Amino acid sequence: MTPPEPPLGEFGRIGRYLAPLAAGCPGALGLTDDAALLTVPAGYELVITTDAMVAGVHFLDTDPPADIAAKLLRTNLSDLAAMGAEPFGYSLVLSLPRDLDQGWLAAFAAGLGEDQRRYGIPLIGGDSVATRGPVTLAVSALGLVPAGQALFRRLRGPPAGQLLFVTGTIGDAALGLKFVLGDLDDSLAAPEDRAVLIARLRRPEPRLAVGQALRGLASAMLDVSDGLIADVGHICEVSGCAAVIDSARLPLSAPVRALLARRPDLLAAVLAGGDDYELAFSAPAARRAELEGLAARLGVAITEIGRLEDGPAGRVAVLDGAGRALAPGARGWSHFS
Repeated sequence: MTPPEPPLGEFGRIGRYLAPLAAGCPGALGLTDDAALLTVPAGYELVITTDAMVAGVHFLDTDPPADIAAKLLRTNLSDLAAMGAEPFGYSLVLSLPRDLDQGWLAAFAAGLGEDQRRYGIPLIGGDSVATRGPVTLAVSALGLVPAGQALFRRLRGPPAGQLLFVTGTIGDAALGLKFVLGDLDDSLAAPEDRAVLIARLRRPEPRLAVGQALRGLASAMLDVSDGLIADVGHICEVSGCAAVIDSARLPLSAPVRALLARRPDLLAAVLAGGDDYELAFSAPAARRAELEGLAARLGVAITEIGRLEDGPAGRVAVLDGAGRALAPGARGWSHFS
């Protein structure tokens, strides 16, 4: 019988699993130093975002490590997309239990490598520590945006004449999570539909190309992570305005439409569930035709779902197809409420 491989230790793990992920970036210095050395190209600004994920909060212990890696990186890339930036590099912090199987880390690193190639972003550094608590992971992603062209949550200009749009489809991840947690009976959806929803939960698609194309076109933008109502509310809060969402206009996937036909009450989860990582943004009504052309060129749906208006800062009204106000309950996810 082959004896088990001895523990690699901190630097052995870095050398085997993480250093190969930095091979394409000279400034990462092979992960042999405590910091990276990077040069920002002339005419660009650096965008920096940090997101963390904790086992039992953002993912389950039973989730495949490659899926966890993909979601960790993609949620940070989504933040770059929301500011119109292109990926430049990322650092990684791993807080792992000492007894975590080494195969878990190997699968996790392989998942990172796959997504690095997909999105063209190298690992540039980070840290690795032991913890007695749950697996905790964090990424700081760096992006580049032409100077003066970054997009923000704060609206540029008054709200009058500003329409609300969202990319892709809304609600897939929230309903996928309900299936994973057993909050929805499997009999409510065909196996292939459940698979689609769970895939959207575990591997969101950061809308990087759309975000970059919206520079100079969108007037405010963020990604839908906490829930559509909550995130549109974030735009309104910092912009001192209100918003109206027409629920009949929401872009829904076929699996979500089928579920809502059987369980109309699930609309509240679609509106407030979060984890979609689509882009929600405002743009002048006069630019609608340009947005239609952009959607066709990039092959990503862009749907008008409402408008901004004068009103109490942060207020978001949701209407049904007949224009009547809905009361969906929770606005979205919050860690501390």
